[in-house]
Amino acid sequence: MKRDHLLCGVLLIICLHAPNQGSRDRRDALSYRIACRYNLLEICSRAHLPNMLTRRGFLTTAALGLALGGFGCHGLISGPRRRHAGTNRIFFVSQGRTALINADGSGLRYLRLDAPNQVTWQPADFFTDGRRILFLSMEPRRDGPGRPFDEYYTQTPTHLWIYDLDSGSLKEIATRDRLAVFYTPQLLLNDERMLVQVVRNKIGQIFSMNLDGTDQREFTRSGEGLPYGFDLSPDQQTVAFHLASPAGYQIWTSDLEGRNRTLIAAHRDRLYFGPVWSPDGQWLAYQSCHFREDPAHDWSDVCVSRPNGSGHRVLTNGQSHWFGASYGHPQNRGSGSNMLAWTHDSQILFSRKLPGSKVPWEYQTLRTDTDHFNREFKPSLARGGTEICRLNPADGSVARLTRCDPPRWDFRASESPDGEKVLFCRSAVGTMPSVWVIDSNGRNAKQLTHGLNDRGADHPQWLPVTTANLYYRRRSASAAIESPQVTLQQNQ
Repeated sequence: MKRDHLLCGVLLIICLHAPNQGSRDRRDALSYRIACRYNLLEICSRAHLPNMLTRRGFLTTAALGLALGGFGCHGLISGPRRRHAGTNRIFFVSQGRTALINADGSGLRYLRLDAPNQVTWQPADFFTDGRRILFLSMEPRRDGPGRPFDEYYTQTPTHLWIYDLDSGSLKEIATRDRLAVFYTPQLLLNDERMLVQVVRNKIGQIFSMNLDGTDQREFTRSGEGLPYGFDLSPDQQTVAFHLASPAGYQIWTSDLEGRNRTLIAAHRDRLYFGPVWSPDGQWLAYQSCHFREDPAHDWSDVCVSRPNGSGHRVLTNGQSHWFGASYGHPQNRGSGSNMLAWTHDSQILFSRKLPGSKVPWEYQTLRTDTDHFNREFKPSLARGGTEICRLNPADGSVARLTRCDPPRWDFRASESPDGEKVLFCRSAVGTMPSVWVIDSNGRNAKQLTHGLNDRGADHPQWLPVTTANLYYRRRSASAAIESPQVTLQQNQ
């Protein structure tokens, strides 16, 4: 027990002697990794230590999926394996339902989210207790045959909820002073306030509001474009997001009230998308799509900048990241933005395309987009695939984590809170994705689930790790809850 208390004391010193919020946040992450390395989570539980570690990040997901796992797949990166502490748990969605599963494939259960006339459920963010989850639900969609997506989708009534993992209770929120039928949560600023996208007359705008919907404050201005893809800085003082504006998709930062904005990246010939903060808050990573040559938004490059807009660098070339992921077959298909993700040591996970790769779903440039998909299934033209890679922004080096023979399409990668595992989706031509994990050194790839009734699984994300009173959370690679995209051609 003396040894237990000594180790816990070391952890406390690291946590409590941070001179400012930025260094404190970095030491939170370091402390958790030390705890994992020396199994201090269990020790601290025995010693009854108070709550020490707090990290916030934006965990968001969207959509649903199908799956089929790959065969003959193996990892590449060699190196010693680290000790694994505790059980990492994973969220995923399948057929409009949300499920939990352990990283070893055990403990699968589907959450019972019961409310009248709600068709789909999507987890949006976590509260700092690691127990309560912010959910979005949708009634039957109002778009469909003869009802174009861009006109009718945002007429679909949505609802926001808080779900308690321990008690199973479900409580609707944001019911007071409702501004429109279409609300989508974007970010929890803290346990009392959130950013919500409100769409009125096909115009999207972000409001900051209390959880019950009161005290609404404009975060963005009506008519300036459609803002989404929000991420909160590690010190919880700055918000990064992209704005689909009349001048193109741009990356911005602001304070928590939407003021004091800084333009990070903008160019009329580039679609900048999906900013994510590095663990130390010193960098933003985001995507750059050459949309004029790629109207499907299939591919992008990986970029970084400082939070003040300086130091913009393009880290990849040839539009090598799979951006607008599309998958499945004509009777069961899906799509969704494939986001970048940072690792604990400030490297970037991305989905690198194999040379000459082409997706089986061909975008129809001459056809009016009525369903926010607008593709034709042409499997005979498909070739190649993608692999999960780790990119070092400091020197540009790339380490490949996954490989398949024959090739598969690997995407939606994110690192586990303890840094031991990488979570990702994998699909083959004509199949919907399944959920996989692999060791962070590229070994021991394992398929976890095909989803509900073997009908597939998509948009996985790590749950916050809570052991005793220790809490640590990292950002997911999943895309923000999908907003009705505004195409640049429409904006210009």
